[in-house]
Amino acid sequence: MNTSPALSVSDVNFSYGAKKALDGVSFEIKPGQCTMLLGPNGAGKSTLFSLITRLYDTPSGRIELGGHDVKQDTCKALATLGIVFQQTTLDLDLSVQQNLRYHAALHGISGKVADARILEELERLGMIERRFEKVRQLNGGHRRRVEIARALLHKPSLLLLDEPTVGLDVPSRAAIVDYVHRLANTGNIAVLWASHLIDEIYPDDHLIVLHKGKIRAIGSVDAVLQTTGAGQIKDAFFKLTQGDEPR
Repeated sequence: MNTSPALSVSDVNFSYGAKKALDGVSFEIKPGQCTMLLGPNGAGKSTLFSLITRLYDTPSGRIELGGHDVKQDTCKALATLGIVFQQTTLDLDLSVQQNLRYHAALHGISGKVADARILEELERLGMIERRFEKVRQLNGGHRRRVEIARALLHKPSLLLLDEPTVGLDVPSRAAIVDYVHRLANTGNIAVLWASHLIDEIYPDDHLIVLHKGKIRAIGSVDAVLQTTGAGQIKDAFFKLTQGDEPR
């Protein structure tokens, strides 16, 4: 198994004018590791994701994806990344298959290879029978499955998820949480999942607690519990963020 980091963030700082959004943030994520990024509103999670995806420029520090610097080698770096944003970015008037074919073409994947990968991902997500339906006809949970399939078409080494279960019903949310964890465990892909929902955390997950731009805790679930002296992650989060309690 490849043990080099899928994502490396080193001493990253970012400010909005006089307000510091990220302050000396550093961490690594390795293949097969599911890392849950926890933090209350305003913690800096969205800013961090914007820097990783190059929506914002990194003024100081260094971010590498698959060993490629996102500033110096942007195309190669971003080619290793699959993204699911909080807001849907699918074309509602195209079918599931058309959306996926378009995305594959953007990554230079076409013809039989694209079709094979589309069928593979949709089958794994239980969506193969819906591939000719317009996205507009799908419920929120099924749209999220399509977005996850789309993010995986080019075989990324890191899957970035920005609160992807917001607004979904409990069964849909549970299915996606379980699928992504199984993907990390069996697919040698790294996952960075921004969430504020404690029940989305599995015992084997890696945790990063971000608060007011700084990492307050990092490590396994057990390590964070031991460091804070808490019995549950909910209580540990409460202590680390001075009462900004997640659900």
